[in-house]
Amino acid sequence: MKEAPAARAFPWALAMGAGFGLLRLAPDAFWRMTPRELAAALSALLPAASEAIDRAGLAALMARFPDRMRG
Repeated sequence: MKEAPAARAFPWALAMGAGFGLLRLAPDAFWRMTPRELAAALSALLPAASEAIDRAGLAALMARFPDRMRG
């Protein structure tokens, strides 16, 4: 039987920093929110996730921004 992955603790310090600092929520409003509601409110401030690039896109980026200086 396969074991379930270990649960990670909820990142309270990060959540409180985002809620109080970025969203400027009052403490009572923050503590009434669910984690899903907090994530939805923060999503308006975060850039949308982009899709992964394919091999051709990676090759184009590597050609445009090489790791070493051209001599």
